[in-house]
Amino acid sequence: MGKINLELAKTLIESAEKKAREIQVPMVISIVDKGGNFVACHRMDEALLVSVDIAQNKAWTSVAMKMPTANLAEAAGVGKSLYGINTTNNGRVVVFGGGIPLRQNGEIIGAIGVSGGSVKEDIQVAQAGVDSLVNSTLTVNNT
Repeated sequence: MGKINLELAKTLIESAEKKAREIQVPMVISIVDKGGNFVACHRMDEALLVSVDIAQNKAWTSVAMKMPTANLAEAAGVGKSLYGINTTNNGRVVVFGGGIPLRQNGEIIGAIGVSGGSVKEDIQVAQAGVDSLVNSTLTVNNT
């Protein structure tokens, strides 16, 4: 299984930022590796400071739960099976959209987390980063 390196993280961030500029919303874009470890984070000019932690936690949640954070919204609702999960892990689990796992050859190699707009906008920008991985000529570092 490969791992994300800084060069690839920069490519993903660049693609996500391009989408954020297109929709005219300043965002914070964060990339973590398959272990949830910080690789890179980018805060666009005028993006909210609170979005730094949120973006990083969205990326971490996606890796930790092996799913997009948007999928947790319904499962974490009142009376649902994962209700209260956002209070675990020192409050690090995010239960709304904007975090998406990064996969290569069916394996999770990391995740992208985006914050700064509405949930719909965050998902849209994160998906642009994911799409750039799929379309990238860069390969992950296998060392």
